[in-house]
Amino acid sequence: MSRNRVIYQSESLYVSKDASSTSTVEHEELIRVQSANYGFNINRQDVNQYGNLARIDSLVLEAPTVNFDFSYYLGDGFNEKALGFDITSLAQFPSGFLETTSGRNFYIVTSDEGQDSVNFLAGDPYSLIGIGNAFLSDYSVDLSVGSLPTATVSFEAANINSTNGFVSGTLPSNFNMTGESPAIDIELGVPVGETVSILKPANTGQGGPTALRPGDIYITFPGFTDENSALTRISGDGKFNLQSASLSVPLSRSAIERLGSKFPFARVVDFPVNASMSVNAIVSEQETRDLSALISGCSSSNGSVQITMQSCEGQDALIWNLKGATLDSESYSSSIGSNKSVDLTFGVQLGGVDDIENGIICSGSGQGRPIFDI
Repeated sequence: MSRNRVIYQSESLYVSKDASSTSTVEHEELIRVQSANYGFNINRQDVNQYGNLARIDSLVLEAPTVNFDFSYYLGDGFNEKALGFDITSLAQFPSGFLETTSGRNFYIVTSDEGQDSVNFLAGDPYSLIGIGNAFLSDYSVDLSVGSLPTATVSFEAANINSTNGFVSGTLPSNFNMTGESPAIDIELGVPVGETVSILKPANTGQGGPTALRPGDIYITFPGFTDENSALTRISGDGKFNLQSASLSVPLSRSAIERLGSKFPFARVVDFPVNASMSVNAIVSEQETRDLSALISGCSSSNGSVQITMQSCEGQDALIWNLKGATLDSESYSSSIGSNKSVDLTFGVQLGGVDDIENGIICSGSGQGRPIFDI
C-alpha cells in the first residue's frame, strides 16, 4: 500500500563536511529541526523563427538555483558548529562561509509512514533527498517573549536529487543509508557521481539543552550610553522592557560563470557584508538626547551589543557580540489601549575572518562537542 503523507516524525536532516564528503563520519545530523523547505525554478529562453508561430525549442541558458532553508531551536551552538560557523570567539561568526569553497551537501532522510526516523531497522525502506553544493545566503535569529528562540538558515545550491533504498548494516550502530551524491564538479560542470553513506538518525533528544527559554535571554548595549545612544533609556535603572529581537546576517552571493561550463564555477560573497539587529521594547524612561548634536558631533561608531542566552541551569549557552555597531534607526509607537513601544535597529559590518574587534563574534558552550565523528 502506498503512503498517504509525509510528516515531521519521518524526516531527519544531515549536513556534510564539504561537497566531496561520502563516508558516514563526514555527515552530521542536525538537531531540534522545526522545518525544511526546498525547491527550484528553471529559466528558459524560447527559440522562435520566421514561419512558425509557436517556439521550436526552449533552452536553459543558466543553471537553476536550488533554494533551501530550514529552521531549528537554538541550543548550545552544536548546529552552528556543524554548519561551519565559528563559535569559539576567535574568528568572525560566519568565517567558514566567507572564503570560496565548493559548498556543502544536505540530505533529508525519510522513513516509512508512521515510523519515527530514529527507529530505522535493517531492511526498512527509506528515501534520501540530496541538495548539492549549498552556499549560505542568510542566517537569522528570532527572539521574543512567549516563543522559543529559533534560528533560520537559507542556502543557495546547485543540484538536487533523490534516491530510494533499504537500510543496510548488521548492528544498530552501523545501520546506514546510501545514495548518489548531489554534488557537482564545479570545474567540469558535471555530477560527481559518487556514492554517499549516512548513518541512521540518532535519538537527538539527548545532548545539550533541549531548548532555550525567553526568560534566559539577556541583551545589553555596551557603548550606547553616551551621545550615540537612543532617546529612550536602554540600560541601567528605568531601562526599556525588551519584547523581541532579531539578528540577521545576509550573505548575498554572485554566481560566476564561464563559457564551456553549464554550472557556475564559484559563488562568491558580495562584500562588504552588513548585518543588522532589530529590537522592540516597551518604553520606560526617556534620556536627554539631541539628534542634531549626534549629527554635528564627532561621536565614534564603536558601540557594541551583546546577546547572552543561558540554559535552564543558568550556564551560558550562546553569546553573540556585535562589535563596532551603530544605531541606525529609532521609531516610536503610541496609541490608546496599548503600551508605548520603541523599535531600534543596529547595524554592524563584518570584518576579516580573523578580525575579532569588528563584526559578529560568537561563543557557544557546545564548541567542545565532536562533529563528523563516530
